[in-house]
Amino acid sequence: MYFPYLRGRQFELIALREFAKQREGENSVIPIIEPVKKTFNSLKIAISKFKEFDLKFALILNPQVGDITDFQKVLDELEDELVDAIWFPAFIVSNNIGAVKKYIKIKKLNEVMIICSKSTDTGSNDFLDFALSNRVKFIVSEENKSLKRKLKGTDKNLILLSDCFKPKKRNSDYLDAPAEKFTEENIFFEEDGYFGFSDYTTISSEFNEGGTTPYAVSIHLTYQKKNEEIWIRHFTSESNDDQANVQGKFAEAAKKAVKFLDKKEIKSIAANELRQYFNNQKYPGLGMVKKISIKNHLELVNNIL
Repeated sequence: MYFPYLRGRQFELIALREFAKQREGENSVIPIIEPVKKTFNSLKIAISKFKEFDLKFALILNPQVGDITDFQKVLDELEDELVDAIWFPAFIVSNNIGAVKKYIKIKKLNEVMIICSKSTDTGSNDFLDFALSNRVKFIVSEENKSLKRKLKGTDKNLILLSDCFKPKKRNSDYLDAPAEKFTEENIFFEEDGYFGFSDYTTISSEFNEGGTTPYAVSIHLTYQKKNEEIWIRHFTSESNDDQANVQGKFAEAAKKAVKFLDKKEIKSIAANELRQYFNNQKYPGLGMVKKISIKNHLELVNNIL
């Protein structure tokens, strides 16, 4: 199974909504969503579509980035929407295990997912007692051989979280970036003893709001090589000296991307959407460009699995 880790921003949620509709339950994807906005309207709309099209998902109830600071805010806001949804309560754990355990007990939550942060002491008795408790079903962690060994033979589903996307400081820095390997976990995760694998799709794991007009437009597309590895290409505009004419910058980047997609005969729904924008000389906005990139990756991994 594939567990893409996404923040609850508008265009990430649109990508998930459209993916859910296109697959209608026929998928090997369970997204992990970390809400980051104080307003929950976009997430409520997304959850309604997940229910309609049978998309399972995990929802982080104690987000660590973004605008939400109240531990109980997420479930309180979404409790009605989550009725009849196929979802897993998720918690990022570090030195907060006592508070998380208390909240799980109060809310009577089961089949919980815990996500290990870089500061999680996975060798401590507190963590292991919690991880091995009846309420915990999924454990998400970066490569951790000690943890894997301790969970071997248990009924816990261990998911490998990898930070695959290598961000540049500026979009223009992608101009001369070569194609690079994104992941090979799609090939080896089961062989390596994992229930599933996770990454941040084609977005950096570092959370930032963005929002400024860019000097360059870059489109990031993943694809599968003949050896089954997933690679990524970056298609970047050329006229990057100022912030003028973002539409023209998009056209420059899209021209390169469409040429590549045609050469590789990639015909995902997301790829065809990008083709349509380019062929019709329409600029969809940078958010939609990000959505296309994410959705292309979701489609790719789902089709592989």
